[in-house]
Amino acid sequence: MQFTQQELDDLISHAGTPQLGGSDLSGATLSGRHLAGANLSSAILTNAYLDGAYLKNADLTGADLTGANLTNADLSGANLSNAKLINARMVRTNLKDANLTGADLTGADMTGIEQ
Repeated sequence: MQFTQQELDDLISHAGTPQLGGSDLSGATLSGRHLAGANLSSAILTNAYLDGAYLKNADLTGADLTGANLTNADLSGANLSNAKLINARMVRTNLKDANLTGADLTGADMTGIEQ
């Protein structure tokens, strides 16, 4: 399912813990959003703006985050197993206790990450 930016904003602000597994969120602006515990498994987040987003304990299993901006995002405890993070910008991203098993980090900028 693909959302317009307005539909996505409305869904996140009214949904509590968003259930967006399998959604096409390509290029979405989610900067600074509170998405703790969100289900984003198998979501397409290519070139999405997630800088400063709070994704603690989020399920991003198999998500495609190719080219996404995750600068200063909190992904502590998140499940990123088998996620595609190709060329993702992950500068100063908090990855403490995150599961990166099988994740593709080819070309990812991980300058100053917290582990």
